[in-house]
Amino acid sequence: MSDVIDYVKENKQLYKPGKKPEIIDVPKMQFIMVDGKGAPDPDEGSSKDVTEFQEAFQVLYGLAYSIKMSYRGDEQLPGYQNFKVPPPEALWWMTDNSDFDVNQPDKWRWTLMLRMPDFVTDKIVTNFIDKLVIKKKSDIYKKARLEDFKEGKSVQIMHVGPYSAEGPNIEAIHKYALEQGYKLHGKHHEIYYGDPRRSAPEKLKTVLRQPVKK
Repeated sequence: MSDVIDYVKENKQLYKPGKKPEIIDVPKMQFIMVDGKGAPDPDEGSSKDVTEFQEAFQVLYGLAYSIKMSYRGDEQLPGYQNFKVPPPEALWWMTDNSDFDVNQPDKWRWTLMLRMPDFVTDKIVTNFIDKLVIKKKSDIYKKARLEDFKEGKSVQIMHVGPYSAEGPNIEAIHKYALEQGYKLHGKHHEIYYGDPRRSAPEKLKTVLRQPVKK
C-alpha cells in the first residue's frame, strides 16, 4: 500500500494559516457533505442531547472511516489509497442569506464536510451509505452526499480560542479583503482542530475563511 494521504501536512497554506489575514486561492476538492440548521450544541436540556450538527458528525465520520478501513475487508476499492481523515469543515450562512452573524444561532444554516481523496466516487459513497443504514439500522446516513466544491480566491486566518470569540477575527478578514480591493461572496467557512468536549476552549484552533472576488 502506498503512502498515506495527509492533506494537512501536504498543503499547510490551506489548513494552517497564520494569525494575520491572508488571501489564498483554494482549488477544487471533493467532500462528503451533510446539510442542516441550528447551533452545534444544545441550547437547553442536558449535555447528552444530540443536535442535528452532532448527528451530522456521526454520519460523516461513519462514512469516512468505513471507506478508509475498507482495505481490511474483502472488497478492494478501485484506486484505493489510504488516507488520514482530515479535520472537519463547515460552511455557515443565515436563513435570509445575510452575512454570517455569530450572535443569531437560531438563524444559522450549515453544511458539514469531510474532504475525500480522488479515488472516492459517488458509487463508493452510495455503497457505504447503504451498508451503514443496514448495519446501524438508521436512515441518517442517507443525508450524506459526495460533491465537488471550489472556493477560488479567499481570505483566511487562524483563530485560537473559543468559537464564541470568533467575531473580531471574522471582522478582521472581512476588513482586510475590502482593503485589498475584494468583495465578499459565498458562505463563511470554518475548519476545526481540537474537540470542544475534551479541549480547553482557549486551546481550540479554527481556520476562518471567506470567499472573495474582484
